[in-house]
Amino acid sequence: MNEVLKVIAERRSCRKFKDDPIPREIIEQICEAGAAAPTGMNRQECVIIAVTDKEVRDELSKLNAAVFNMPNDPFYGANTVIVVLADKSSPTYLYDGTLVLGNMMIAAQALGLGGTWIHRAKEEFDSEYGKELLKKLGVEGDYEGIGNLILGYPDAEPAPKARTGNKVYYV
Repeated sequence: MNEVLKVIAERRSCRKFKDDPIPREIIEQICEAGAAAPTGMNRQECVIIAVTDKEVRDELSKLNAAVFNMPNDPFYGANTVIVVLADKSSPTYLYDGTLVLGNMMIAAQALGLGGTWIHRAKEEFDSEYGKELLKKLGVEGDYEGIGNLILGYPDAEPAPKARTGNKVYYV
């Protein structure tokens, strides 16, 4: 099987991570894969924020958990979080941000990392606190949070789940 197709087929969401930090070079490769995602009319309007600073990571975790009043860490202890935002003025912003996240999940798998898309980024950055946090990080504009990608070295290998039903039709 083609190596790229194998990586795509083997990618699973990971929710248990080792404490080992991810080298900056690997995070950069993952972000570059995200930035290479196609966007509507090649607008390239998405913003990627790679967070390895524990204080900022913990702030994001609390902000994300507050959306559903969750008592636990929605980032499952992962020490790296990559936030994807997209400019709401683009008619394809949601799709574009989704492709960015998809590319990064596949890149993480190819580089031996575990990752999971954590939702609620929209609510995080729609809040006044979230908007202030973005300003503090130097991000200004009318952006919507598309998703958070948590990353780390897997501490357990998630078992593959069977695909459900026939979802492909050939005509």
